[in-house]
Amino acid sequence: MTSIVAVSSHLPETVPLASLQAQIGLSDVQLRRYERFYGLADVCRDEGATETDLLRRAVGKLAELPGQEHRVRYVLQARTMPSPLPYPLTSLGPLRQELGLEHARSFVVSHHACASGLLAVDMAGMLLAADGDPDALALVLAGEKACTHRTQSIQDVTVMGEGAVAMLVSGRDRGPDRMLGYASRMHPRFHSDFILAGEKAKDFQELYLPALCEVIATALDEAGCSVDELSLVLAHNVNRLSWMGAAKALGIPMEKIFLDLVGEAGHCFCADPFLNLQRASEQGRLRPGDRYLMTSVGLGATFSAMVFEH
Repeated sequence: MTSIVAVSSHLPETVPLASLQAQIGLSDVQLRRYERFYGLADVCRDEGATETDLLRRAVGKLAELPGQEHRVRYVLQARTMPSPLPYPLTSLGPLRQELGLEHARSFVVSHHACASGLLAVDMAGMLLAADGDPDALALVLAGEKACTHRTQSIQDVTVMGEGAVAMLVSGRDRGPDRMLGYASRMHPRFHSDFILAGEKAKDFQELYLPALCEVIATALDEAGCSVDELSLVLAHNVNRLSWMGAAKALGIPMEKIFLDLVGEAGHCFCADPFLNLQRASEQGRLRPGDRYLMTSVGLGATFSAMVFEH
């Protein structure tokens, strides 16, 4: 059974969204909408850091890794977009050497866009279970740079942040957070359009809520869990307004949806659910036996949900 053994995160300093208005290309009306209705007040950014720097700072806080490097069989980097670096250059290369993980197989997972973080955890668990070594671990990393105009925001939806996470995953029931169910659904008619506009954008907006509800219901069914049993929803941090509609459709009280980082970090690509897990755990929002839900939606379009027991 796949489980998360440990998680750590790095959130750069925040900057006011208003200071990025011209850079992102927001009108005054859009800026007010983002701040007042979407809850996007600040965004975490580190202009001087590379992607490797962000991941290094997250894994540097993973206290459970030192001394256990020999157990790490795989290193997976979850990315929203394919690596911008030409082969064989990657953000992982320097980290593998620094951490003493040259022996581990490493690769990038980007097939589900912003939902690739959940895919990477599931893949890590399956690979470890197939290996047959009950003590083996995988290191899963997520976090990217918002370094181009197109990657800094999703028009009329959210603004991208540069938070990063590092996780140790087991293919057995060896961690404090064990996966009970996972579901992912792709809607390939949106695959060719990274930036949606016109009828495609309207079509996606109409699909979004029913598709999200469907994949959540499927993950809950696999977990043998009802909506009422959920103690917390660790949402993807797109904006508060979208989650108000989702909460109503799912019958989940808003206080169960963890949105603390929306106005502090922005939407941090694949890292959102795990940033929220680390923050919720710090705040004591999860108790032993609690069941919780993670969600992510990737442009392209992939809808994913994962159920855990703490």
